[in-house]
Amino acid sequence: MITRADFEVIAGWIRPGARVLDLGCGDGSLLAYLQVHRGTSGYGIENDDANLLACIDNGVNVIQSNLEAGLKEIEDASFDYVILSQTLQAMRHTEKVVSEMLRVGREAIVTFPNFGYWPHRLQIALGGHMPVSKDLPYQWFDTPNIHLCTVQDFEKFCAEHAIAVRERLVMSDGRQVTVLPNVFGKLAIFHLASQGAG
Repeated sequence: MITRADFEVIAGWIRPGARVLDLGCGDGSLLAYLQVHRGTSGYGIENDDANLLACIDNGVNVIQSNLEAGLKEIEDASFDYVILSQTLQAMRHTEKVVSEMLRVGREAIVTFPNFGYWPHRLQIALGGHMPVSKDLPYQWFDTPNIHLCTVQDFEKFCAEHAIAVRERLVMSDGRQVTVLPNVFGKLAIFHLASQGAG
């Protein structure tokens, strides 16, 4: 089971005892962390067989499903929070997935690698090729990432889709980046709600 620096940030935005749905939950590490540190309950959704077994080993409730098929079996506002952690960039239907998150959850938390991070820009500008890094470890031809975006891209997406950004934090190597986060931040974490939500 892994623990990442963003887990603490996500946990800080979640009320104790909340019901949480984690989309693309991997081995269930985040849900297990939230159960221990925030007393949450809920489910993960995962499609990979090895990850499903890991979730069970980690004591996490998990449902096997393909996120691209939608969340139609889940009723409106069934969860307090819906999380999409470092999975957004692999979604084919980004608008649909984020819309569904805010339908089935009262609030949403989305994290993604910032494609605007300066070494990525440098690899494109000077090297003339798509960036490969610890955060984006794949070559352009075998990457599962199909919709890479920057912090500013996602902020614009939220504004254009009537999504309220309650909180935003950008990190690099476990530390918050406050100066030029779209340039110096590796990982973006957004706390979202539908505009007008209480």
